[in-house]
Amino acid sequence: MSLQQSLPVPVWLRQIVSRLPSWPPSLVAAQALNRLWWPMVDSETQKALSGRVVELCVDDLGLVFRLMAGPRGLAPAAGGQPVVLRLKASAPIYWRLLQGRDDPDTLFFDRLMVMEGDTEFGLLLKNTLDAVGPPRWPSAGKASRSAGAHHAG
Repeated sequence: MSLQQSLPVPVWLRQIVSRLPSWPPSLVAAQALNRLWWPMVDSETQKALSGRVVELCVDDLGLVFRLMAGPRGLAPAAGGQPVVLRLKASAPIYWRLLQGRDDPDTLFFDRLMVMEGDTEFGLLLKNTLDAVGPPRWPSAGKASRSAGAHHAG
């Protein structure tokens, strides 16, 4: 089975998306990660990850997420703040990481994900991803059962 490494997004669409502001998708990503992943990170590591901008580039879509951790969790980072670490990969590669199907080491070793910037900070983030694992997704079964129970009455 071959791994699809990018989505078939037309160049013209990727160019348009890449010109859009990064704040709206960054806000959505921050809120999702705050709910599904950040609470699993221990407080000492949260402090170590705080105050620095990480940029996630989804190459095949032209999307850029700029995130910074702080006392209240992850938030969109302002455009003028310098990027300390940049991760680049295609949407299917990020999806595999989020699902726990691949670990960061494999993705970096196979050059499916590229890391640029502060090596020490990148290693801290990678080790945190390894230790915590993928986000804990809400169970679809729970949502279906509670929705069914709500409509049953």
